[in-house]
Amino acid sequence: MKILSSPARLVLVAAAIAAAALCACAHAGIPEGQQKAQVCVACHGAEGKSTNPMYPILAGQPRQFLVSALFQFREGKRKNDQMTPFTEKLSNTDLNDLAAYFNAQAAPPPARRTPADKIAAGAALVERNACNACHGAAMLGQQHIPRIAGQHQDYLRTQLLGFKASTRADMDGTMTSAAQALTPADIELLSDYLSGLAAPAAPAK
Repeated sequence: MKILSSPARLVLVAAAIAAAALCACAHAGIPEGQQKAQVCVACHGAEGKSTNPMYPILAGQPRQFLVSALFQFREGKRKNDQMTPFTEKLSNTDLNDLAAYFNAQAAPPPARRTPADKIAAGAALVERNACNACHGAAMLGQQHIPRIAGQHQDYLRTQLLGFKASTRADMDGTMTSAAQALTPADIELLSDYLSGLAAPAAPAK
């Protein structure tokens, strides 16, 4: 994986500090978040356990990642036909409440299992690209980095293709840089392998 330049590292540090500060600016409440999340069910499923491969699973995602993602949509850093109009009305308290609620939900088991003959190759590709340096040894995410273990294969594939094409917003350029070396076959294998990884019951914080 490409080593970040000093300016890129500064952007990452600044973004992480901003997201952490946003998390700390209000006392997020799970009951409040549950009420506010009712509108999210149509796409992300009950408790954020999406069954539609087009939409990501939010249950059990790191809280700081959820706040950061919602913040990026609200500020126009990321754009989406559904998320942009929804988030532009949200306050910082709303972001924290939603993040607290979805983080508190247990991640569902993978909807599918990676074929046995692809597991070793998938694990080797993850190691070769140092995915665990950011996403953690079990791909469970940390702080502002998402959990990708057990995420929908279609969603993972779409995001990786977006990073490679530089059409997917990237907070610090790390994923855009990392995706450049991936071939279409690599992206297919990675999305297949990661989507079949089971996450522990306890959500990442």
